Amino acid sequence: MSLNEAWLARSQQAVWHPCTQMQHHAAADHPAHLPLVPIARGQGAWLYDFDGRRYLDGISSWWTNLFGHANPRINAALKAQLESLEHVMLAGFTHQPVVELSERLSALTGGALGHAFYASDGASATEIALKMSFHYWRNVGRPEKDQFLCLAGSYHGETVGALAVTDVDLFKAAYAPLVRAATVIPSPDFRLAEAGESPADVARRAAAALAAHLERHGERIAALIVEPLVQGASGMAMYDPEYLRLARVLCDRHEVHLICDEIAVGCGRTGTFFAHEQAGIRPDLMCLSKGISGGYLPLSIVLSSDSLYQAFLDDSVARAFLHSHSYTGNPLACRAALATLDIFEQDDIVAVNRQKSAKIAAALAPLAEHPQVRHLRQRGMIAAFDVATDDPWFSRRFYRAALEREALIRPIGNTVYLMPPYIVDDDEIAHLVNSATSAMTSALS
Repeated sequence: MSLNEAWLARSQQAVWHPCTQMQHHAAADHPAHLPLVPIARGQGAWLYDFDGRRYLDGISSWWTNLFGHANPRINAALKAQLESLEHVMLAGFTHQPVVELSERLSALTGGALGHAFYASDGASATEIALKMSFHYWRNVGRPEKDQFLCLAGSYHGETVGALAVTDVDLFKAAYAPLVRAATVIPSPDFRLAEAGESPADVARRAAAALAAHLERHGERIAALIVEPLVQGASGMAMYDPEYLRLARVLCDRHEVHLICDEIAVGCGRTGTFFAHEQAGIRPDLMCLSKGISGGYLPLSIVLSSDSLYQAFLDDSVARAFLHSHSYTGNPLACRAALATLDIFEQDDIVAVNRQKSAKIAAALAPLAEHPQVRHLRQRGMIAAFDVATDDPWFSRRFYRAALEREALIRPIGNTVYLMPPYIVDDDEIAHLVNSATSAMTSALS
């Protein structure tokens, strides 16, 4: 038995893996088979198994890893932090990494979002933002504003509160009796364009639907939550910044909070540090996670406007925001985030990413002529295309074929997407695109 086989056997006996029908890991002869890949180490953009085979991490380990595995600069920052403080509770205490990180994130919003609240994962950040909005309206004497809006196809996490604003039936249907569902409004996804419509036209049409809903129900709406510019889990649906500009105006007009879920699209993914910046707006609440720690440690953050924060200040403890997690503001996670921000600043990563995204676009351009490729699209370091096929197991066939070609690329249904670490070089971009093209050919045959 090889080392890979030994670790696979032990894992299948002991580990319940996320987002997985575990039966598909075991059924090697089934078209839905999902190979379980044992990873021994990572280096740069590559992952290595126990038998020495390597895989280019084309999806940044679920959109988290920005600067490669075992990054020496982040490693050094964490080693230094380990020598001083590994953790202390944040209720009644504070520490240098959490203060510095909060200050730097606020500065990145131009001071518009002045206070940071901490948790450990994206779904928790969504829960926090929704609770903050709901509680704010109670604190200011508007308890009737207790409903939420989300976009069709939205995904904001899988805890019960986050599922309320998630519109992906696969994740939500089984738990419907537990969920206080939000109202779903049309998405500005530019794949929905009618004849002659531009992406901006689709955005304006979706914003008109939002306007109509707010005209009728605005007095009951606490917040609208959106994934700015790219709706990830529903198939990398991309839309024009015009929607965010109009949504900001409408939310202001009807006294509704705008929550930007930048968990997947923030930290340089879309061509600006925060995706919402491309619309020239700021939200009332912003959720961050995934890449903010460089893909190193669980960390999520909700940034709030000062006016929202002020509504919780009172002698009454009941008016305080009492949400908490044991590892809130963990010093190691905050130090990893600070090291990540250092790399952004010192290496001018946003500008570098614009050059790399252009190279990815050029490499992918020939796919636009493929007879089964639809909607080849890109926003910064996120590229995607849809594959026209009726094969219900296309995504699994593609995934297996990509692994055989030394690439980790995990489609969402019939949507193939590339979201590599920012450190990929020209050869690695070519390898990733060639692997995707070849894997698609294999999966379709």
